[in-house]
Amino acid sequence: MITEIAHLRIDPARAAEFEQAVERAAPLFRAAEGCHGMALERGIEDPAHYQLRVEWESVDHHMVTFRESDGFRQWRALVGEFFVEAPVVEHSRAVGKFY
Repeated sequence: MITEIAHLRIDPARAAEFEQAVERAAPLFRAAEGCHGMALERGIEDPAHYQLRVEWESVDHHMVTFRESDGFRQWRALVGEFFVEAPVVEHSRAVGKFY
């Protein structure tokens, strides 16, 4: 299992619209092969910064299977207009949990 972390920058004046668009897009992720869930987080210090965190079975499930799907095109159609700069995406794997 890997985590996609997408750093998204939007106009904070459009935050409510953006969050609603992401909520409308959630079923696209739930239906995607290899997707195990997603969460959207908004920065406290920088309210223009969001992190979209998506749990994928593998990097290929994200970068190949999803990115080449109609679901990805629909996702970008719903949220693309909100981005004030290109998203920065990285992948990570948990190596420990220390609660």
